[in-house]
Amino acid sequence: MVLETISRIIKVQLPAYLKRLPLPETIGGFAKLTVSEWLRLLPLLGILALLGYLTIRPFLPKKKKQKDSLINLKIQKENPKVVNEIDIEDLNCQNVCYCRCWRSKTFPVCDKSHLKHNELTGDNVGPLILKKKIL
Repeated sequence: MVLETISRIIKVQLPAYLKRLPLPETIGGFAKLTVSEWLRLLPLLGILALLGYLTIRPFLPKKKKQKDSLINLKIQKENPKVVNEIDIEDLNCQNVCYCRCWRSKTFPVCDKSHLKHNELTGDNVGPLILKKKIL
């Protein structure tokens, strides 16, 4: 049933539609078309424009992904990597590292994504490390 409908559209309705279109014989004839004739041409022109775009799209330049930018603009720029360690007495585990580069897949916990970020951008951001203070 679906194939019969598609076949009817292609074999019967499409040729009938194309025959009724007000296509002028010359380029100058387009200037003489009325508004209603232009409106009847719009679906065909839209389809032709879409097909043209889809044809040239593989050859268009790709959009560049936005590069990472620096996160740390002024803190301890003289150090190769900014890492702060804080001793806390009431910490349940030995060490906890928190992300400060905003690139971690396990945010807020650091997964060392800052290493790739620093390599790409020349930044020096590192994690915040909380250590259990041993009394």
